[in-house]
Amino acid sequence: LEMPIVDHNAMPEVPWRPGYRTWDIAGPANGMSTTLTYAVAEFGTGAPLHQHEDEELIVVLEGAAEARLGDEVRTVGADHTLAIPANVPHAFTVVGDAGAKLLVYFPVPDPFDRTTYLEGSPPEGR
Repeated sequence: LEMPIVDHNAMPEVPWRPGYRTWDIAGPANGMSTTLTYAVAEFGTGAPLHQHEDEELIVVLEGAAEARLGDEVRTVGADHTLAIPANVPHAFTVVGDAGAKLLVYFPVPDPFDRTTYLEGSPPEGR
């Protein structure tokens, strides 16, 4: 068995939203039953209110995001993780002086088949 190491620089960009770039660095394309996405998001971009049938983890590597989880709104900064339970409405917007770099994890191969948008529309790549 060869050790599966993913070169992030070799991964194709997945169309998402204007100012919000994503790369699926682990998932069905490399035989995984989970999904890990790397995102680079400009100030003011993010995701409208939606919910997934599955849990989601958003790791803020750089920058900050104003996150809405249910009725609570908080700023999540670098070196923090937003742990979102299944079926809980949530949204976020990148805030601060710069953009943000994020890792987004789902325990399923295609969480967007199991996502309902409560505001706005799905991203162009999904």
